[in-house]
Amino acid sequence: MGGMRVLVIGSGGREHALAWKLCKSPSVEKVFAAPGNPGMEPVAEAIPLSADQTVELAQFAQSSRIDLTVVGPEGPLTGGIVDYFQLKGLPVFGPTKAAARLEGSKGFAKELMQRRAVPTAGFQLFDSAERALAFLKESRMPVVVKADGLAGGKGAIICRSIEEAASAVSGMLSQQLFGEAGSRVVIEEFLEGEEVSILGVVDGTHVALLAPSQDHKRIFEKDQGPNTGGMGAVSPVPALEEAELAQIRKRIFEPAIQEMSNRGTPFKGVLYAGLMLTSEGPKVLEFNVRFGDPETQAILPRLQTDLAELLLSAVEGKVDRVALKWDPKSCACVVLASRGYPEKPELGREITGLESVAELEETLLFHAGTKREGSRWLTWGGRVLNLVGLGNSLEAALERAYQAQERIHFEGKQFRRDIGSRALKYRERVNK
Repeated sequence: MGGMRVLVIGSGGREHALAWKLCKSPSVEKVFAAPGNPGMEPVAEAIPLSADQTVELAQFAQSSRIDLTVVGPEGPLTGGIVDYFQLKGLPVFGPTKAAARLEGSKGFAKELMQRRAVPTAGFQLFDSAERALAFLKESRMPVVVKADGLAGGKGAIICRSIEEAASAVSGMLSQQLFGEAGSRVVIEEFLEGEEVSILGVVDGTHVALLAPSQDHKRIFEKDQGPNTGGMGAVSPVPALEEAELAQIRKRIFEPAIQEMSNRGTPFKGVLYAGLMLTSEGPKVLEFNVRFGDPETQAILPRLQTDLAELLLSAVEGKVDRVALKWDPKSCACVVLASRGYPEKPELGREITGLESVAELEETLLFHAGTKREGSRWLTWGGRVLNLVGLGNSLEAALERAYQAQERIHFEGKQFRRDIGSRALKYRERVNK
């Protein structure tokens, strides 16, 4: 192959990790990022177009002879960017607008799973607050109330009492707290167990499962406080046995991919299954239709297969021909966030210590929300930086990520000191 020109769409830590990995790929000549972020400069040329400027992005891909476009965030995917690129004959990795409904509508995904008996939590769909409240009176607590549409990873509320559930339902349906995304709600049973994320690269028919990872969604330690886009992730996941992966492929990924095909909306791109490992086996909490953030930052450093070839094989319908190879090392990603995240992050605080992280061994730094002014770096988003450590054990990987954390300073920096603790606790319980 050799000499591919690749465009990554998006500007966060996930896109920095994608650009970094693609840049290392032997088959890639040059990587562009739109809009990218200033931390990505060593690996990708920034193009001043935002992720939702579909027409301009396609024009750029055409005029710059881009061989593959990789879409990071869910917004452009559910908005139909892939359809437009395909219309223009441009190779693009990601699902069409119709296929992106698996993430764009929780109700659509739940009904599809029900139809193919994909294991998931029991659920009901409501667009009337009155009916939802009547249902809650008959329900066992806790339940989970979810906005049907996209809510930036913040639209799922675990409710331990009827009062909490009623307030979540009326917040979404009556007060429109999530706008259009909350005009329908899903009320589902609360699942207990270990949470794990499995990402599969799908070509419409076949799926290549990536290494499992475990994300930490809550802002505070011990899983307290509001949900965020994700505060850190580790890979691999000790709670998941090899045998279970085969079952997850057969009972979850294959039926979902087949059903999308049967409906005339084949799925290509990353199908991300957020799973709960329950006492009855793995069950789907949600589907996403793109690389997870920060899971990607913990998975890609372990991938030894050429990422560009893998993604291109999905576009061309040949995923089954690519053999995935993984580094046996563990990988841990710790997110540094701004004060006020996830509600109202403070921006514009000066960041120091970035250069000193480059001296550390087996440590990577991915930028998520940063801005450069001359030689100064500033915080410019809720999630600011991702510190990634690799090691022969999960403990070693975490130690590296946290050592890097100590070197970086900005006012109001917040992060979780317990990333990976669920995986470590699980291992302790099992080895007793």
